[in-house]
Amino acid sequence: MRLNPLVAVAVLAGTAAARPASSDRLDKFINGERDIALENIFRNIGDEGTEVPGAAPGVIVASPSKDDPDYVFTWTRDAALTVKALLEQLHVKGSKEDNDRILQIAREYAEAQAILQNVENPSGDISDLQGLGEPKFEVNLTAFTGSWGRPQRDGPPLRATALIQYAHTLGKRDSDYIKHTLWPVIKNDLDYTARYWNQTGFDLWEEVSASSFFTFAASHRALVEGAAFAHSVQANSSGFMEQAANALCFLQSFWNGERIIANINPDSPTFSRGGLDIQTIIASVHNFDIEAGCDSKTFQPCSDHALANHKAVVDSFRDIYTINEGIASDSAVNLGRYEEDVYYNGNPWYLATLAAAEQLYQALLTWEKQQSLEITSTSLAFFQHLYPSAAVGSFKKSSKEYKSITKAVRTYADGFVALVEEYTPADGALAEQYLKNNGTPISAGDLTWSYAAFLTATAARDGAVPSSWGAAVLAAPGSPGTCSPGPPAPTGNVTFNLQDNTQAGEFLTLVGSLGALAQWTPERALNLTRGESSGDLTQWSITVALPANRAFGYKYIRKFAGNDSYVWASDPNYSSRSPTDGQTVTIDDTWR
Repeated sequence: MRLNPLVAVAVLAGTAAARPASSDRLDKFINGERDIALENIFRNIGDEGTEVPGAAPGVIVASPSKDDPDYVFTWTRDAALTVKALLEQLHVKGSKEDNDRILQIAREYAEAQAILQNVENPSGDISDLQGLGEPKFEVNLTAFTGSWGRPQRDGPPLRATALIQYAHTLGKRDSDYIKHTLWPVIKNDLDYTARYWNQTGFDLWEEVSASSFFTFAASHRALVEGAAFAHSVQANSSGFMEQAANALCFLQSFWNGERIIANINPDSPTFSRGGLDIQTIIASVHNFDIEAGCDSKTFQPCSDHALANHKAVVDSFRDIYTINEGIASDSAVNLGRYEEDVYYNGNPWYLATLAAAEQLYQALLTWEKQQSLEITSTSLAFFQHLYPSAAVGSFKKSSKEYKSITKAVRTYADGFVALVEEYTPADGALAEQYLKNNGTPISAGDLTWSYAAFLTATAARDGAVPSSWGAAVLAAPGSPGTCSPGPPAPTGNVTFNLQDNTQAGEFLTLVGSLGALAQWTPERALNLTRGESSGDLTQWSITVALPANRAFGYKYIRKFAGNDSYVWASDPNYSSRSPTDGQTVTIDDTWR
């Protein structure tokens, strides 16, 4: 691993000095790493990618890592964010060969997504759109059927955004292709988003089933730009703007007055985290629209809400990693996903540290366009930790305050990129994580998303501004208590009948993989109703409303009156699929 001697920690009398960042050195690193990142993304994309043999054309593989962990899959979310990043590279000075390759990848990606949308999977199928919430697939465009956190509702809106961006890149010269090939794929994702944006699902990190800030922010953006895109191809927008307004209204629920809470309304009552999570910064970065200025309702990067949240998230990591020890309080630190993380024992992630830099670069771009910046009581702490004399007010570009503050913010942003440089190996390979005690890369190697994050962060540093997606078109939302709940969730009723040789003092309960089935939690198991007996067997029953057309696992638990002990039915788990919306099915089981 290359450790740059210019990025050393100086400690004097117990006080840490900030890590100095040489602009020339950082520029040299960025210029070299940008080429490496782009090439390594290309290597992770089928069917020409040298690191992913067997991947179908246009399939963006998360990582070539096959074990510890196995990431040889294509995630809808990661792939969409990668294509979005690649298309933004077309506005950065690059070779014709690279640009042509990006356009080829985008077209093959669109074709692959059209196939994947029609692949039946454990989340469902295309008939009621629920299959679009499936988070990942095999690289040969078949379903992944193993156990996983599903559905994940950020994939469809992110894919819609990526494909709309591709359509805008093509322009009028390919109008027939856009209308007849791209639009049907985009419409499926927009229809899914409009119908399911308000339903809980697994978050960005695939660990928590809840209402997730990142998912809601991505959904709002996709619906806004999707409505405009539908108009451009003379198609019905199917109420996209109405649901965009509802989503934007609900998005305000994540703001607690000081910071953004990453996940609310968890399906599991045992869920407990502080809510500080890098996903909230990634969401602000994803929804950057310079035409919206520093709008707080959409959590634009330079808004007081987003800046206050940035400080809160960054500060939550200052004291939990050994490699952050000795770094001054006004300097950048290495960031992970959230402070309670235990995946690989919880470490910094390259994409997390880069996201913190990217938000600040985007803020600088907006202030430059506005020729001013504003400090509110909400954002004051953010500014004061970089410029102690900062005060509430509006400061024009010509003022000394503006110049001093923007210089400090840019230095701070560069500090995050400098940390990525410090812990990047000499060959430029970016893994998923790097160890919190010494910075050694760990987990999946050559993570595609890490490279994409590097490209977008450094493009923002160089002044690249993505096209507007229409963030400013909606009026200020109502308060969360007045929001429309959006469309009702489609449900199907499942009646579970179980025959068992039940003894006196025993009763039977049910758990399963869905929230309505207590998510495998014995303490929350659903009690079956005792029915008639025939011989030694007693009939037990319960009818449960489940999300429509969903594969699920379940199991019965025998409990005993008067004590807390219980006995599980024998393995394997039972499995079934819920019916379509409004329908009822009956399952007849025996205890095993």
